[in-house]
Amino acid sequence: MSYIEVKSIKGVFNQEVSEIASDKSISHRCAIFSLLSDETSYVKNFLQAEDTLNSLKIVELLGAKVQNDGKDVTITPPKKLKEPPHILDCGNSGTAIRLFMGFLSSLDGFFVLHGDEYLSQRPMKRVANPLRSIGAKIDGREHGEFSPLSVRGGELEGFRYESPVASAQVKSAMILSALRAKDKSYYKESELSRDHTERMLKGMGAKIDTSGEFIEIQPLKAPLKPLDIEVPSDPSSGFFFGVLASLHKGSSVTIKNTTLNPTRVEAYKVLQRMGAKVEFIEKDSRYEPIGDIKVTGDELKAVDVSENISWLIDELPALSIAMAVADGKSVVQNAKELRVKESDRINTVVKNLKLCGVEVVEKDDGYEIVGKELKSATINSYGDHRIAMSFLIAGTLCDMKVEDVECIKTSFPNFVEILSRFCEVQSGD
Repeated sequence: MSYIEVKSIKGVFNQEVSEIASDKSISHRCAIFSLLSDETSYVKNFLQAEDTLNSLKIVELLGAKVQNDGKDVTITPPKKLKEPPHILDCGNSGTAIRLFMGFLSSLDGFFVLHGDEYLSQRPMKRVANPLRSIGAKIDGREHGEFSPLSVRGGELEGFRYESPVASAQVKSAMILSALRAKDKSYYKESELSRDHTERMLKGMGAKIDTSGEFIEIQPLKAPLKPLDIEVPSDPSSGFFFGVLASLHKGSSVTIKNTTLNPTRVEAYKVLQRMGAKVEFIEKDSRYEPIGDIKVTGDELKAVDVSENISWLIDELPALSIAMAVADGKSVVQNAKELRVKESDRINTVVKNLKLCGVEVVEKDDGYEIVGKELKSATINSYGDHRIAMSFLIAGTLCDMKVEDVECIKTSFPNFVEILSRFCEVQSGD
């Protein structure tokens, strides 16, 4: 099993990081949304990671011509999307499999979506059931709860749907299905989840009204405008280095050219509440507000996190490292969604923090962490990239060995390279 060992940092650092991985959520959407146009889309700084490259391969299998020079991508859709001869491999990505479910549900053809051993354990009925209710034909293991999933595309009805979960993946799948439905559709969630889909599709010319209680989606009457976009750095990936700075008083990290979308920077605001100094420096705004985020470490205090959970769900494992050294008891609530990520992140965070000597209590929808000094440990990532990277960041305080680290490549291929600028890093098999 592959592993990485990290040694603790001595002294203060002040660094800019401009090579943070491109935004994964936006890269996935660029690949999929390009198929809604009849012209070539130009995507600069596309994330060259396993999950997003899998999405590009799926787009190719559906008939698009893709050119990728290792940084920038052009996608030319076919005149008619085709029925692929192969299974569509989504790798480790819940975003890909769920968004493609919505997109393919209205296409004429038969499609099979699958992924790796971890993705095949993640729940899919949250998307399959609402799609079925409007006419989609979706099946899979345990009646569509787990992949592999088959999608027989066809005509869909307009809908009025209130989602029981605040999930950008569920919302995006339903919006994609609504674009080809017979009638206008309406979608509501309990709280606003990440809104890249609405912003990007509106930028391409889709008639999506987000001003009311329900999102209102008009069916497409013509192909959308092609994308011409530079994918910003991923604030979720950058957050690992924001936490790194917060752990080392007087040190700072500036994360360059990242999206400042309010639904993506909530975790940084939690760090701010904990005592770290955080500055947001906006530079541009087109599809998304873009700029820099500077985090400077200081004494951290405990925090309660129970609101806007869907805005920071991916960052909670890294945030738990800051909580583990903060003064007092931190509480995370209303985060049951963590249990259906690449791992059961509530359980894996709790298990691994206990190995580091931290007093932590597992709850059904979160955990309680009493801050103290971390001790060195050997950690299992359980195949979850965010667990692996979070505990490698923890290792900058106390030395750490993290096992099963190949998963890091799914979202942040150069993470270890960047981390090695701050501390000693060793790897092996």
